[in-house]
Amino acid sequence: MSKTKPTAATSHWHLPVGARYLGPHAPDETLDVTVVLRRMNPLGTLAPSASRSARHADFTTRYGADPADVTRLRDFNRRHGLQELACEPGQRTLHLRGTAHSLQQAFGVQLGHYELTPGGTSYVGSAQAPTLPDPAVIAVLGLDRRPVAQPHFRIAQAQPSTTYTPLQVGQLYNFPTGDGSGQIIAIIELGGGYVQADLDTYFSGLGLKTPSVTAVSVDSGSNQPGGAADAEVMLDIEVAGALAPAAKFVVYFAANTDQGFYNAISQAAHSSTQPATVMSISWGGPESSWSAASRNAMETALEDAAALGVTVTVAAGDNGSSDGVSSGQPTADYPASSPSVLACGGTKLMGRGSTISSEVVWNETAGNEGATGGGVSAVFALPTWQSASKVPAAPGGFVGRGVPDIAGNADPLTGYAVRVDRQNEVVGGTSAVAPLWAALVARINQQLGHALGAANATLYGVGGKGFRDITQGNNGSYTAGPGWDACTGLGSPNGQALLSALQGAAPSPAPAPSPAPAPGPAPAPSPPHKHKPKPKPKPKPKPPKEGK
Repeated sequence: MSKTKPTAATSHWHLPVGARYLGPHAPDETLDVTVVLRRMNPLGTLAPSASRSARHADFTTRYGADPADVTRLRDFNRRHGLQELACEPGQRTLHLRGTAHSLQQAFGVQLGHYELTPGGTSYVGSAQAPTLPDPAVIAVLGLDRRPVAQPHFRIAQAQPSTTYTPLQVGQLYNFPTGDGSGQIIAIIELGGGYVQADLDTYFSGLGLKTPSVTAVSVDSGSNQPGGAADAEVMLDIEVAGALAPAAKFVVYFAANTDQGFYNAISQAAHSSTQPATVMSISWGGPESSWSAASRNAMETALEDAAALGVTVTVAAGDNGSSDGVSSGQPTADYPASSPSVLACGGTKLMGRGSTISSEVVWNETAGNEGATGGGVSAVFALPTWQSASKVPAAPGGFVGRGVPDIAGNADPLTGYAVRVDRQNEVVGGTSAVAPLWAALVARINQQLGHALGAANATLYGVGGKGFRDITQGNNGSYTAGPGWDACTGLGSPNGQALLSALQGAAPSPAPAPSPAPAPGPAPAPSPPHKHKPKPKPKPKPKPPKEGK
């Protein structure tokens, strides 16, 4: 084992605001944890390969965990009585099981039970950051099981001014011809579930065959319909499924913890049996709510996805420029702020057929109907592909990555007609934009004949071609204007024009790993988020067929 002195996972670990200690964790009860390791070599470009399986094998050989690191950690685990459940060199993970007493001794924590709201669901947590036992370890996930993300959907509270099927939104955005054939779209979910009968009813109402949808359980997660998060799951599947019905959809269900989120993204990125070309994520939380170690581990999984040619679309948040942080200060949402993803902001869209009559920044804060997230990262430095975008400095002066990159219809008052738990609903939020863009990327991939992959550099490099520039509105601290802005990014899509621009552009290389986070104290922690179901609109509109 390395004789290097163990270090804390992060210098600014904090419990969530409002967390209340209920008592210690029973020392003889077992927990499963995930140890995330560093890469064998700095991440670079993979050699071209004729098969996806060969590409994944090449990735593991070059950028997986170092066998010497794995051997040292196994020695450490045995000394502390920890059982190895699995080792995944490509994903750089060791999955371990141990008693609370053994894990506390191994990683220098004191485990206890906490609750975020009086009488609410309790979780296992730690008041201290885990001590990393070796320089090879990036993070130890699963010792603290606080909820790390919230779904970014909004159910309309007032009567919507207009309602669209996903097909109608695709028509307004001039999606290129195609059905997503040959593409695999991974969808990450941290709760909720779907009912097959609902999907069959919904797609039949659109005149479509139900797409192929497979549920994959990650750790303790599973397809469990019956809760508030069902609206997220159904929205994601129905929006993407309607616009790319011939694609295969793989829905990864994981627990809403740092361990679950990491393992779901990593498993989706590295799957050799169901290799994703696109990944859609509609969950996230303020950058300031993440521990550095958890976020750093997540970032390596997203970098892996980009290197493996997966385009990752992520919702930018539904609480305006503050992202729901109580201070009201501008705050970016993570993982939307990751430089390895396409961050998706929101608009209010008005139109009919193929004609858009109005499109502005989504901001219905006055009516408690939400507003698009967007801002500047306080963690990730400005990427080279945003150097000409005039991204403002983050609070405190940090020159950070701007959010979002792209946008689409998200206002619940111009929302999507979907079916959730045997009911017809109108749902919006940037959660709808991530699967919308995932479907567009699937169609573009189909037409290009290759995966768009890490798309940021290419999209920023087409000179605005293929985008409808949104120049009116604000999300609180930021105002839309010509070119990129921190409300709607480059704008909403003109799908066919974007495809034409991309047909003359070279594929983007995978981005280099993100620069180290900015030094200094952590931002103030944000309050915990719990989704509260919104009143359902009355009367409930039925999903219409083509034509409003």
